[in-house]
Amino acid sequence: TLPQLKENITADEIFIALGTTKSQTPDEKAYYQIDHDYPVLAAKIAKATGAKSIFIVSSIGANVNSSVFYTRTKGEVERDIIAIDFDHTHIFEPSMIMGNRIQSRPSYESILMKTFKVLNPLFIGALDKYKSIDGKDVAKAMNNSAKIQTEKVKIYQWKEMKSLL
Repeated sequence: TLPQLKENITADEIFIALGTTKSQTPDEKAYYQIDHDYPVLAAKIAKATGAKSIFIVSSIGANVNSSVFYTRTKGEVERDIIAIDFDHTHIFEPSMIMGNRIQSRPSYESILMKTFKVLNPLFIGALDKYKSIDGKDVAKAMNNSAKIQTEKVKIYQWKEMKSLL
């Protein structure tokens, strides 16, 4: 229904944090639609109705040439969002996003979250981009980055997000 909402959307900035999980959406076509098509469509509509800046949550390792479906999809989202040519494009690439979930997740995800809490201090230097970050901190970083819009395209990984808190 997003195209039907176009007439009612006016914004200077658009924030996109839409995504799904493999367990919720096992069909790759549906997964791609949620993780790629919907955010790109929302960005196009926002641009057409006057938005100057976009802020989008992607993922560490996003790469259009990846053989891994997830990271390739995220890379394609980034590529396609940048191509829309906003005045300012802010891309947030967290690693593991921590925090409470509304929906229950598989037990391996809670184990992974606990593992990241232990491993985080070991990710130093060039590896700090793999540190986990709380979802609330990603949101705060997105909000705070809206106050500092100097670059055409800016990619935020763990270190850059943390510096905005």
